[in-house]
Order: sequence, then C-alpha cells, then structure tokens
Amino acid sequence: MKPAPFSYHAPTTVDEALAHLAAHGYEASVLAGGQSLVPAMNFRLAQPAVLVDLNRIPHLAYIRPGDDGGLLLGAMTRQRAVERSPLVAERAPLLHETMPNIAHPPIRNRGTVGGSLAHADPAAELPAVMLALDARFRLRSHQAERWVAARDFYVGMFMTAKEPEELLVEIALPPKPARSGWAFREVSRRHGDYALVGVAALVTMDDLGRCRQARITLLSVGEGPVEAHEAARLLAGQTPTPEAVRAAAEAAATQDIDPGGDVHASAAYRRHLARVLTADVLTKAFARAGS
Repeated sequence: MKPAPFSYHAPTTVDEALAHLAAHGYEASVLAGGQSLVPAMNFRLAQPAVLVDLNRIPHLAYIRPGDDGGLLLGAMTRQRAVERSPLVAERAPLLHETMPNIAHPPIRNRGTVGGSLAHADPAAELPAVMLALDARFRLRSHQAERWVAARDFYVGMFMTAKEPEELLVEIALPPKPARSGWAFREVSRRHGDYALVGVAALVTMDDLGRCRQARITLLSVGEGPVEAHEAARLLAGQTPTPEAVRAAAEAAATQDIDPGGDVHASAAYRRHLARVLTADVLTKAFARAGS
C-alpha cells in the first residue's frame, strides 16, 4: 500500500526541526530510522500530515563517555553502532548484551536508539533496558529543554511524556555500579520476532555478598516496560541463594505484572515465561556480580 499524502521536511539542524514541530504540533511525525513508522504509514495505520526527517542532522548520532563515568547516546545513533561499540560494551554491558536480540541486522542498521525509545512499543527491548539502567532522556523544544527519567517517560501503550513539540535528543546512562551484574533474555517464536516476554536485570552486591539493589524490568507483559518492584524488594539485603531467586521470580510473575493474552501467547504462558526468565537472568546477573 501507499501512505496517505503528507508534507515532507528534511531539516539540517535541531533548531530547524524543532521549528517544524512547533508549527505543526500533533499533525507532525518525526522520521528517525523509519523501521516502525514507515510500515505503519504504508498500511495507513499512521497518517501524519507532516513528516520531519532527522536523517540530515548528523550531530544527533554519537556514542560518548559521560563525565561521570557513564555513557551518552545521541538519539539518532543507529542500533547497529551501539551493538558494535566497545565503549557501550565497557560502560553499559546490559545494553550491549541486549542489542543482538532486536529484530535483524538490516533493521538495526537503520533503526535508531531514540526512535525506538520514543515509539514506546510495549514489546521493544530498549525501553525496558533503559528503565533497568535508570537512564535519563533529554528532551528539547523550540523554547526549552528538560530531562526526564526513564521511569517517568513511559505513560501508556505507545505513549510517552514527550510533548508533540519536543524532540528526544540524548540518552544519558549512569556509571555501572561497583560489584554489579547484569543479564538479558527473551523468548520469541523465531529469533528476530517480537518477544513473547523479555526480562532485563541489573543487580548490585555489598561486600558481604548480599544484594544491595536489584532492578528488574520486563517487556511484552503490559502497556509499556514494567519494573518488578516486589521482586526487587524481596531480594534487597538477601544473600542471592537459589531459594531467594526463585521467590523473586515468583513475585515478578504473579505480583508485578498483569499480562494480557493474544494469538501469540496466553496470559498464563506469559506469566510462566516471566517466572522462568526472571530466575534465569537473576542467576546470571548475581554470578557476574560476584565474580
């Protein structure tokens, strides 16, 4: 199919892009990698009156060390660049481990980090991982700039705290904590398909080998990325024995999520996957933290 008619703008600066968004508001859509928006437009599921293409703004694509020891990602950074970056592998190994699970290489060659985060697909890996990493997002409008924590950014299915005249321009990841471990795993019908359930975990241990903090997030189990608060509460201050991990996984599957069912997986099967995957990623994360 062909998209509905639209006006097209290809700005070369952020200020120019923001001026278009300020002028058109809800009528405008931003084109980043286009791996989600273009198919939706072709099927006329999305019919923006105005398309603002960011691909001629090269300085929105970068991977830089943060002054605090963390990591800064430009919103137009291609997913494949993140996947292959030694700096990402060093400073954000959870993100590095997650990247090969996103679709297929041709998709990652074009798809952008910021595009996936702003699209807010509940089955997308990057929103859940950014939530686990306690990332912050820098939003700019024609008049102002603000930072929004990942935990406050996602407000519903395909909905974020970003206003129509705002642009996501940068993602900031904090430094990796000492004595921390990480893991990501998902299950899909075929590799590259949307995950039936995915789980990311970042854990930190104290000098006595107890869990100081656990951040566990799940995807494809709600209207956005879901943080397993009860599972994390059960682990805090505990030695990560197999029994403690199983209890946390049970809490994640039965208390922290309320998944729906569809043609791909029933709600009960999604809870089962959440239980198994949470136990798996926690076991691996604690092993890495203790090594």
